[in-house]
Amino acid sequence: MPTFALAVNPVTLDAVTNLMSLLQMIHAAADAGADLVLFPEAALTGLLNNDDPAHDLPLCQPIPGPATDTLAAAARARGVWVGVGLLEREDTRREDTRREDTRLYDTAVLLAPTGEIALQYRRISPGWHGRRADPAVYTHGTEIPVAQTPWGSAAFLLCGDLFDDDLIQRVRAAQPEWLLFPFARSYEDSDSRNPAHQAQWDREDIFDYRERVRMAGVTTLLVNYLGDSALPDDGTFGGAWVISGTGEVLAQHPLGQPGLLMVTL
Repeated sequence: MPTFALAVNPVTLDAVTNLMSLLQMIHAAADAGADLVLFPEAALTGLLNNDDPAHDLPLCQPIPGPATDTLAAAARARGVWVGVGLLEREDTRREDTRREDTRLYDTAVLLAPTGEIALQYRRISPGWHGRRADPAVYTHGTEIPVAQTPWGSAAFLLCGDLFDDDLIQRVRAAQPEWLLFPFARSYEDSDSRNPAHQAQWDREDIFDYRERVRMAGVTTLLVNYLGDSALPDDGTFGGAWVISGTGEVLAQHPLGQPGLLMVTL
C-alpha cells in the first residue's frame, strides 16, 4: 500500500526560501516512508501575480529549469515521487518573426524517482489571473494527462478546475486511480491562521469539495496553499485532506498549520 505525504509549506515572497522549504519537507516525508510528496498550487513560486507581465514574468519558472531540476534531484536521491505547483514561464521563438513569445501558466508537475517529469499539467480554468490579463501571455492548458505509477494511474486538477463540470466528466472518462489536487483557497479575512476558519470550513466548505470529488469518482489528495503570515492581504489557510471517490473524508490536516499529513492507503 502506498504512503502519501500531503505537505503544507508556508509560501513566502522568496522563491529560494520556498524551494528550501520544499526540500526540507521532501526529506522529512521520505524519512517517514512516503512514496509521494504532494505540495499545494504555486507552492514553489507563490501566487503573487498581479496581471502585469513586467511584474509577473520574474516570478515564474521554466519547466524544466533550475528549480524543477533541484526538486527532481531530491526525488531521485530519496526515491520518492514529488508533485508540486508553480507558475510556469514558457519562452518560444517564432521563426516567422524571429521574436520570442512568452506565455505564463499555472502548472503542476509530477516528478518521478528517476528525476524525470512524469506529468506536466497546466490549469485549464482561468481563475488564477484577472479578467483583464493579456490572453496572449496568461494562458491555459487543454489536456488532462495521466501518468502510470507503482501505486496506480494519477492525474492532476488545479484549484477551480474541480468546479468545472466538463473537467469532472473528463476525469471520469480518463479513470485515473488517484486525483492530485493542489489548490489555493482563501477567506476574506487576511489572517491565514484565524481559528474561525476551521469552524467555517468544517461547517460549510468541506461539503462542496466532498461533493465535487464524489462527482469525479476518484480518491483525491487535496493540499491547500498556506501564505506566510508576513504576506500582505493573504487569506489562504492551508489544510490537507484525502477524500474517497464516494466523498468520504479519510484523513485531514488542520487549517493554518504547516506540516505533513501522512496517509497509507
